[in-house]
Amino acid sequence: MSDPDELYTLRAQYWLGHYNLCLDEAKSISRRPMSPVLKEEREEFIQRAQLALGQPIAGGDSPALKALLLKSKHDSADDEVTKNSIVDEMKALAAANSSPSVQLYASHLYLSHGLTKDALSCVHTGSTMEHSSIVLQIYLKLDRLDLALQQLELMRQLDEDAILTSLAAIHVALAGGSSTASDAAHHLNSLSEQYGPSPLLLNLSACANCMTGDYAEAEAKLLECKKEAQSPHPDTLVNLIVCSQYLNKPTSEYVNELMEMMPEHPFLEGLKRVEGAFSREATKYKVSV
Repeated sequence: MSDPDELYTLRAQYWLGHYNLCLDEAKSISRRPMSPVLKEEREEFIQRAQLALGQPIAGGDSPALKALLLKSKHDSADDEVTKNSIVDEMKALAAANSSPSVQLYASHLYLSHGLTKDALSCVHTGSTMEHSSIVLQIYLKLDRLDLALQQLELMRQLDEDAILTSLAAIHVALAGGSSTASDAAHHLNSLSEQYGPSPLLLNLSACANCMTGDYAEAEAKLLECKKEAQSPHPDTLVNLIVCSQYLNKPTSEYVNELMEMMPEHPFLEGLKRVEGAFSREATKYKVSV
């Protein structure tokens, strides 16, 4: 992109999970002279940050903003028929527009819908660092750590010092398990010291702490995240549930909060399946009185 430094801080705050700071930065640079391309990109990041904060977005006339609005509608839809219809709309939009932003947002939507192959096809050529980053995430989702490591090396060749490269290295280190969790913790400490802790960084740090067996420190980071956030993110609650189990602490408070916030969350669906299976098995061995 031309003049990449114009929006450097804006992008950095978004990628690191500082969504309110991202919006503040967008407001502070709104009167700066910049090209139409950068103005459109700034508007995209504004609406992406609003989406991340659970706020409604207006969309816009550009294909990229239309794609963002489709993603928003998909995430808020209650039934599969509506979601499938939105996916079809996105496929038509992505087929007609090859812009990096449209392909990126289409990939995000397909991942939300469980269409991993379609998501990868949108970004596998890696025309931007965000494309490369989401490709790496998809490889990790597919349990292909080998391919993720190759993708990380490509990102390092493109820009070793980029924030997205640092985040990619963190995710790969976490995927490597306890043997590389300390590497993830080191990267996370560096980013938190430079940019400040965000819910994203605190959750990732908690995951690294859990992998090294420091559950008390993980819980402290998650409670800090829960305290600072206007409303706790589902990931924070899920991680608190897991962490509390390792610490032999009750989890009902966090489970109830998650049920109120997102009753169809995959973690809760899995919990229901396990509880149902346990009840069925327990009935078999019930002692008659």
